[in-house]
Amino acid sequence: MSGNRLSVEPIGESQSLKARAYKALKAAITEMNIYDSKVELRLDERDLSARFGISRTPLREALAQLDQEGLVRVVARRGIFIVRKTKAEIMEMITVWAALESMAAKLACEVASDEEIAALHDLVDEFSQDAVARRMGEYSDANIEFHQAIIGLGKNELINDITDGLFVHVRAIRNRAIFEKDRAKRSIGDHKEIIEALEARDAVRAGRLVCEHTMKLRNHVERYVDIE
Repeated sequence: MSGNRLSVEPIGESQSLKARAYKALKAAITEMNIYDSKVELRLDERDLSARFGISRTPLREALAQLDQEGLVRVVARRGIFIVRKTKAEIMEMITVWAALESMAAKLACEVASDEEIAALHDLVDEFSQDAVARRMGEYSDANIEFHQAIIGLGKNELINDITDGLFVHVRAIRNRAIFEKDRAKRSIGDHKEIIEALEARDAVRAGRLVCEHTMKLRNHVERYVDIE
């Protein structure tokens, strides 16, 4: 699990410090659990410049790009803040993700190789119902990778691009919710059923199972998650 402070490393020499700063910041924000109530959302430009080891000009350019993408918000005279979506926005994002991942699963039944589908077992089989309780951090990461893998197996670039735009927020809310209400144990059972449908090349069942699984997350957010 990531800490409550943005984790960054110095950026070395490059033709485009702005591009490297942008990539590093986006990766660091993605790794944060931005819906943790204790997380620090305000970014200190001076501190980031020092920690990256670069001047503030390329850093400001990188932050401006992240602002355009909606990942951070630059507020005059107040500072720079990582963006949290509202509960209603999160629920919409999860609904869109469910539809896109469901389609990716259907496509995977047609275009993914047996070996690619079999690789999903590495993200599921080592976690028994009992093991999840002992290895929640590991399973949380495996859970995220599983859903990314389904998207990738569909081999549709537009689906990849759209879900990439949703990923920061959907990943963060998955990371938070997986620890609540025994969702992790139920998640493993769902994942195993999804793999079975993919291996059987049953596109209708695979798509339905993926959609239902992700919509369970939406329902959980609606009932139990408060976003400040």
